[in-house]
Amino acid sequence: MQLISYIKEGLNNLFALKLRSILALTGILVGTASVVAMVSCGELATNEALKQFKTLGTDLLAVSLSDAREDKNSFASEKKLSLNDAVDIGKINNIIEVAPYTQLYQPMIFNGHELNGGVMGVTESFANIVHVDIDKGRFISTFDKYAMYCVVGFNVANKIKSFSGLNALGQQIQVGKNIFTIVGTTKKWPENSFVYANIDNAIMVPILTTMALSKYTSINNIILRLSPDAKIKIVQDNINNYISERLASKQTFFRSAEELVARMAKQSQIFTVFLGLIGSISLIVGGIGVMNIMLVSVVERRREIGIRIAVGAKKTDIKKLFLIEAIMLSLLGGALGVFLGVLISLIMSKIWHWEFTFFLLPPLVGFTVSVAIGVFFGFYPVYNASQMNPIDALKSD
Repeated sequence: MQLISYIKEGLNNLFALKLRSILALTGILVGTASVVAMVSCGELATNEALKQFKTLGTDLLAVSLSDAREDKNSFASEKKLSLNDAVDIGKINNIIEVAPYTQLYQPMIFNGHELNGGVMGVTESFANIVHVDIDKGRFISTFDKYAMYCVVGFNVANKIKSFSGLNALGQQIQVGKNIFTIVGTTKKWPENSFVYANIDNAIMVPILTTMALSKYTSINNIILRLSPDAKIKIVQDNINNYISERLASKQTFFRSAEELVARMAKQSQIFTVFLGLIGSISLIVGGIGVMNIMLVSVVERRREIGIRIAVGAKKTDIKKLFLIEAIMLSLLGGALGVFLGVLISLIMSKIWHWEFTFFLLPPLVGFTVSVAIGVFFGFYPVYNASQMNPIDALKSD
């Protein structure tokens, strides 16, 4: 019952100084909202980035080939991985599907308009592994071999339509000195760093055709789909041995979707902590506001404190009275700050078209820290009040 009377008296005192209470409350509110909003938005941004990798699947492994440093100017470095050798990597244990691809850059022209983009040589399995969805027509087939057929990315198809007013399917594009017929167009593809290409800005042709277009074309990138129980390290060692037997001058570099997701998750934790520390600065400012209003309250109520002590109030009673006021300011400011912070993160997710997810940890941490800071900064004025000499306090007026 004594606690309830302290709470009632604390509320009366806070309402008596409405302006100061609101200013102190605002400081805690803004600080808590900053922490919750910044940390929640950081988590949402990380989730959105990770979602792009997870859509591809965590069972992917990318292999990149490059010349060994000491062999860059030697005859051995001119040897290339053949398409058959690249496809035969699929015979290694725990590899389900293989998609080698090549890249070259030649001028692309449609009806006198230059198209900015690259040329990719792909196989039929490429679309399935990296989730290239066809909008109209078909994808490159194994039977195309050296055919002058191409599939154009989303952005390229839109440019062709803006130039001609017609659908890109069936149109012809000049690549270098060669004419390609468009047999398919793709839907928008979510760009990510796992594939070294922007498919939306590319045209895809049969991989053998790219080798005929330029003698410098080589297969330096391969994407593999692994079985669910595959041990990535063992698969990498087997691929290394396979490549070394055929091309001793080549070095292999690996990127797995699982490793990329784990790395991004770890980086996001550092990013989240960093955002939380930045937001905590405004929370500390709010704590100073609580200290300020409590100090003023102690000074203005010195006579009241003196009377309480004179009639038998203990130091702990004085501490409880003022400490409860600080706690109530912190609790209310923290609760409103959590609500505002979650609301801000929801609005940001709508603006950036992110999938909104409610994270329990940011509001919980923000609320807990706001209360702790309110109590910490409120303790000094509370201590001063409890140490007053009743005679000096009564003389204050």
